[in-house]
Amino acid sequence: MTVNQYLLDATRKLEQAGVGTARLDALVLLEDITGHDRSHLLANPDIQISTAQDAKLTKLLSRRAKHIPLAYIRGTTEFYGKNFVITPAVLEPRPESETMIELLTTLPNLPQNARLADVGTGSGALGIIAKLNHPNWSVELLEIDENALKIAQMNVDKYTMDTSVIRSDLLSESKQDNDVLLCNLPYVPDGYQINTAASHEPSIAIFGGPDGLAVYRKLFEQLRGVAKRPLYLLFESLPPQHAALEKLASSEGYELRVEEDFIQVFELKQNRS
Repeated sequence: MTVNQYLLDATRKLEQAGVGTARLDALVLLEDITGHDRSHLLANPDIQISTAQDAKLTKLLSRRAKHIPLAYIRGTTEFYGKNFVITPAVLEPRPESETMIELLTTLPNLPQNARLADVGTGSGALGIIAKLNHPNWSVELLEIDENALKIAQMNVDKYTMDTSVIRSDLLSESKQDNDVLLCNLPYVPDGYQINTAASHEPSIAIFGGPDGLAVYRKLFEQLRGVAKRPLYLLFESLPPQHAALEKLASSEGYELRVEEDFIQVFELKQNRS
């Protein structure tokens, strides 16, 4: 089988299964199995795929046709220009979460050695990118699930970073007074109809109670007991939840600073006075 024949057949198979990124996914899997990048493969469509490679690709395509996320099939994904280990124990980092990283760079009045916690870190991608972008910051990755913690630690080790990976129920085991919290917590309302791909992801990282905000409420309850409250909270949630989350934050002494797509940035009111 040639590269061209494979791409035609694989794309057709994935399209018939309802995969929206059929050709791209077929090409990515071909890159992984052959070791050639896509520019080389597309420029040489008559390259022969070996029988062994074809057998591997058939298995991978069958999994993708079942809407298993590509990151789980490959065991890795790219986020903000870096590759991260990904397994079904964690969510695949979403492109919309990159907005959180971009907004992080716009926050004023932060010390040079700011302290940040990535709460509910999962793969660790958000906190790791924050640390790479701000090497002088002290960063904690907080996660309650042991299997997810192992993945976060693997990603920290990959980038040889001085970053703490801590098993913690939200902030319960945090070791520092944080200036910033990055929070991509479960926010999908219970019973919400998620897509087939999301059904393969860990439900503990997706669903957040009847209105999706139960975990955020718990976070604010914990914040009442900390000695020094963070200056900034960066939250991800569904846009229809933003008004309720803003009301909740306001009742706890925070006001909305920025709202962009899925992300809201809240600032401690006394910090603005």
